[in-house]
Amino acid sequence: MIEQPSNPPYRWTSLVGAGLRLHLAGRVRRLSDERHWRQNAAGIQLAQLRRLLTDASGTWFGRAHGFEKLANLPQAELLPAYRRAVPVADWYAYKDAIARMREGAEPDVLWPGLVRDFAQTSGTTAGDKFIPVSAAMLRSNFLASLDIFATLARFGVSLPRLLAGRSLFLGGSTDLATSPKGIRTGDLSGIVTPLIRWPMTSIALPGPDIALMSHWPSKIDAMAKRCLDEDVRMVSGMCSWALVLFERVMQLAREKGRDARTIRDVWRNFSVFVHGGVRYGPFDPRMRTAFSGAPDGPDLPTRLELYPASEGFIAIQDRRGDPGLRLLTDIHNFIEFVPLERIGDPDPPATACHEVEKGQRYVVVLSTCAGLWRYVLGDVVEFDTVCDKPESLGGGGGDGPPRLRIVGRHRHFINAFGENLIVEHIENAVERAARACSLRVGEFTAAPTPEALTRFAEEFDRALQSQNVDYTTKRTDGLGMAPPTITPLPPGTFHRWLASKGKLGGQHKCPRCANARETLEDVVRAAT
Repeated sequence: MIEQPSNPPYRWTSLVGAGLRLHLAGRVRRLSDERHWRQNAAGIQLAQLRRLLTDASGTWFGRAHGFEKLANLPQAELLPAYRRAVPVADWYAYKDAIARMREGAEPDVLWPGLVRDFAQTSGTTAGDKFIPVSAAMLRSNFLASLDIFATLARFGVSLPRLLAGRSLFLGGSTDLATSPKGIRTGDLSGIVTPLIRWPMTSIALPGPDIALMSHWPSKIDAMAKRCLDEDVRMVSGMCSWALVLFERVMQLAREKGRDARTIRDVWRNFSVFVHGGVRYGPFDPRMRTAFSGAPDGPDLPTRLELYPASEGFIAIQDRRGDPGLRLLTDIHNFIEFVPLERIGDPDPPATACHEVEKGQRYVVVLSTCAGLWRYVLGDVVEFDTVCDKPESLGGGGGDGPPRLRIVGRHRHFINAFGENLIVEHIENAVERAARACSLRVGEFTAAPTPEALTRFAEEFDRALQSQNVDYTTKRTDGLGMAPPTITPLPPGTFHRWLASKGKLGGQHKCPRCANARETLEDVVRAAT
């Protein structure tokens, strides 16, 4: 048996961590002050809105919607007037304006100046979309990245010790297409990667050559080989791809004669996992198995959940062991929330972070420092705590910082019989059923089905009924709905399906449910 050489707890890059910790000292104190965020988050958000309107007042969109006048209104009048002037809209309402910016390199359309970068995104049911990424948005994302490290410090992570090792980022391809007019388009990872400069280049993995790769299976293999003998202490990425990478790293270690039953046997100082994009619960047993060897074994010492999007950074987990994510209210974006049941209205009502109600599901709507105005992001959230009203409206009324949980997508649901199932119900039920049956579940999806029954299906059915009264009603005495059917698929099926759609890797993910069977049937066909 060949032992992996031990790694010293500190090296010269510890100085980077020490400097970063010193730089973030004030922010760490501010983020720890929950009273501040309860009392001031709403006022900060209104200030962000005013700043956005002022910045964009000279643009084509700003002139058309009277931004200069709006920006000079009293605080109590600002938000109602903004909502009257600008309708809630999806990407297609901005498609032509974005084409002017991206294809025509036209400045001052949605955001002041020339926007040189566009993130190319795609869902599993729609075509490609191009999201403007202005210099101001890059700055906003940078501030969010600092909050990640500030939060890790709040959680007790020693930044000098963490950055003494290497940090692995599982992003998409960094390869950008540049138009003859100098406009760059590609994955958001490619847009932000050039911002990683020395000395962070001595810490970040996998390096520029591997980061450029777009063929995801080859990229995972190259990452594993590159990182096998590195002192990896932090990994950032989606759970599903982290697990694939861990398996490949352990396999390579065993091929070299090492005793690598867990990822910790290879990366002995691995202690921080930063993740987002999908609910962690269904992956928890597999992550524990990868880290400690058993589905009920010790978890990673530190996990931090993020809520990022190509359109802007939304929230970060702010309490250890608590799934709530605190809204990032001061990074130059303004965020509203439309009740889920009203999102299809011609002029849906919207609420700011001080106007929301706990227990109500909302669709996230963004106004950003890249020129998206009251843009429907599509994620569905619920609030765990609500902040005070702004002082201009009398203040008070809250119970904490604005903290939310992602519970689904507003177009990902099942309602064939009036059962009103959303992603959160499906994921919770899978997690509970897997635990009850001592099964390990990989990826999954769900759709309406008339058929039935295994023990897993029974546990899954029971868990859904415990969460959703409409589902329970439709399932009672066979009223409209038969029990769910569980279809086991060979490992790798979901990845093959994603590959068939050209969406393998990066931040692409499989929809957890849909109100039609096309996606489910496509996935099943990918198994054959």
